[in-house]
Amino acid sequence: MVIGALEVKLSIPGARSLKEKRKVVKSLKDRFGKMNVSVAEVEDQDKWQACSLGFAIVSNDATFVNSALDRIAHGLSEHPDVELLDRHVEIVHL
Repeated sequence: MVIGALEVKLSIPGARSLKEKRKVVKSLKDRFGKMNVSVAEVEDQDKWQACSLGFAIVSNDATFVNSALDRIAHGLSEHPDVELLDRHVEIVHL
């Protein structure tokens, strides 16, 4: 079993309130949740223009896990409403 985790730190420069931030975060969670990964906001819940999201995926194929996490990071880097500041990937084989 292979478990992959991705933590990303994002800037949301267009957010002027927590309500605007939540709208962007919800759209990200909906978009990437369709990729059969778990996603949650893991830090910075009370900051308007900052967001930390965690993604997790389980498979029997490490190549698939790595590819899925790369696609998520790439999709975030190209998203017009956010700026990808940092990412951390962890892959565990059990």
